[in-house]
Amino acid sequence: MSLKEKISGLGDIMQLAFVPKDFDAAVRYWTETMGVGPFFELQHIQTERTCYRGEPVELDFSVAIAYWGDMQIELIRQHNDAPSIYRTWLDAGREGLHHVCLKVDMQKARALCREAGAEVMQEVWLPGGGEAIYVEAGGGLIEMIDFHEEHYAFFDVMKQEAAKWDGSEPIRVVG
Repeated sequence: MSLKEKISGLGDIMQLAFVPKDFDAAVRYWTETMGVGPFFELQHIQTERTCYRGEPVELDFSVAIAYWGDMQIELIRQHNDAPSIYRTWLDAGREGLHHVCLKVDMQKARALCREAGAEVMQEVWLPGGGEAIYVEAGGGLIEMIDFHEEHYAFFDVMKQEAAKWDGSEPIRVVG
């Protein structure tokens, strides 16, 4: 298998994601100390289906996304006790970088993960199409996303807002 046929060959890292114990403190850190913002918060995300370790789960979670230059920063909080990659992370007493994210062709990514023996820990399907998988990666996780273009277009809006952000309104609730 050549390097292009390995998981790192699927795409460049576009996001660093964190699952903090204290979500509000994490937002303050990223906005006030790091100067990253504004964060766009998508609350209680509705998925078409979510599976953790192959089993369906009813996951209630929110994310806040901002841009640090070209890098997306994501903060995640889970609102319920459903089994998930986020819950097991916090239950293990972990904090800090949770996963990195790649934009991929999902069919190719799934095939490559199967071939490489990479365990898919969690899968998410969005209403109307688009999906994400999370695979184990030596103590951390790699998220792979394949979304519709309108999702990526919203990422562009977030990036444009970050470029002109003056520090006001650090969290903007979406939807």
